[in-house]
Amino acid sequence: MNANEILDYCLAKKGVTESFPFDNETLVLKVGTKMFLLMALEKQPLGINVKTDPEWSAELREQYPQITGAYHMNKIHWNSVLVDGLKKDLILKLIDQSYDLVFSSLTKKGKEEILNC
Repeated sequence: MNANEILDYCLAKKGVTESFPFDNETLVLKVGTKMFLLMALEKQPLGINVKTDPEWSAELREQYPQITGAYHMNKIHWNSVLVDGLKKDLILKLIDQSYDLVFSSLTKKGKEEILNC
């Protein structure tokens, strides 16, 4: 997958916004007010940071050398993923889980605002 495919997939989800709060090359995607994906647009190979269930994170890191604890983030919950060499289905599953985990952590009001827009 390339950056545009990942961006399009994420933006198709309810309540997703994009911004560059840290610098001009790190795209941050949020659901509501919380980050669920970061993507360094200028770095090659393409990488993303996503939130995953801690148990699944451990499995992923053992199975795939492209998946490691995310730099400057809570490594229990966040993974850095080098997209090259991974199947599209796995990348989409990682994005979906990150979105779902972050969405579920929103307040009831925040969830309702997203679901009703």
